Amino acid sequence: MIQFTDITAWIHTLLLSVMSPTWTYVVELILSGVTALVVLLVCVIIMVYMERKVAGFMQLRWGPNRVGPYGLFQVIADVIKLLLKESFSPNRADKIMFNIAPALALCVSLMALAPISWAPGLTMWDTNIGVLFITAISSMGVIGIMMAGWSSNNKYSLLGAMRSGAQIVSYELSAGLSIVTAVALAGTLSTNGIIASQANGWWIIKGQIPAIIAFLVYIIASTAECNRAPFDLAEAESELTAGYHTEYAGMQFGIFYLNEYINMAVVAIIASTLFLGGWMPFHLPFDYPIVQTFNHIMDFIPTWIWFFGKMFLVIFFMMWFRWTFPRLRIDQLLKLEWKYLLPISIVNLLFAALIIILHWHL
Repeated sequence: MIQFTDITAWIHTLLLSVMSPTWTYVVELILSGVTALVVLLVCVIIMVYMERKVAGFMQLRWGPNRVGPYGLFQVIADVIKLLLKESFSPNRADKIMFNIAPALALCVSLMALAPISWAPGLTMWDTNIGVLFITAISSMGVIGIMMAGWSSNNKYSLLGAMRSGAQIVSYELSAGLSIVTAVALAGTLSTNGIIASQANGWWIIKGQIPAIIAFLVYIIASTAECNRAPFDLAEAESELTAGYHTEYAGMQFGIFYLNEYINMAVVAIIASTLFLGGWMPFHLPFDYPIVQTFNHIMDFIPTWIWFFGKMFLVIFFMMWFRWTFPRLRIDQLLKLEWKYLLPISIVNLLFAALIIILHWHL
């Protein structure tokens, strides 16, 4: 079977035969960036359609079913509508910051994809500080939201941005401690290294109780960081019209909309990399012959199916949250983080450290 490493090696050899090593490196960076962006846009289209179908299922209705077979072209119709709408800025808005804010938020989300390992040998930037880079760059996403809220010269936008800032900064602590738990179990910050450490079993199984708790806390905290319901106080259409993007229209609003789904994809990819083995097939950490046979059978499933299967599974859980739980109040949201998730994360990290020192994990 042809592997991704064979394809990348063939492209590298082909480029080297027609241009210098420096230009080969530049062209490879451009090609990998464009490829990742195209794959991500396709995933976003699937996610938007999936969200509407999941919402329809939760609310006992059909969801999209008019535009194309099974409503498949509804997303394309929505994109065309956004492209044709006029984008404008309010008279008293800070026009430079108002126009930069959506692009900044999108760039931050895309930069977080650089160290992601999509398949064996398929990483745009294979660095030994991949997880640290992702957490550092992800924390800058709030800047675009704050810029959008402040520059709009609208009290609803400013209030939504302030809520988002408090929410993201608070929940980043729990999400970060959950990531540290997974990194401590794997013993590396490299995304490829973390996936390789799960060759004989995913950390959510090998890491026992601390890994399960860290996974659950990470999913809850990351859903809050994405401003998704029941943590969507930054938008809260019944209170703030649409929060920080109230004044945005056309493709400027479309970029914020796209950014929300890219953030969901990034969160799901990180969760699957840290706890579910990334592109690694499902292996059980036991030496019995029947288990080894089972692990060998799992290896026949292509790695890209495992990668995207896990990603969409985590995304489904996030959609499930949205269409199941009611929106929290701001005091409930902050109480959940500071009184429950953060203490649980700290104790869980200490418990994980004890398990690692005593070699109790599988």
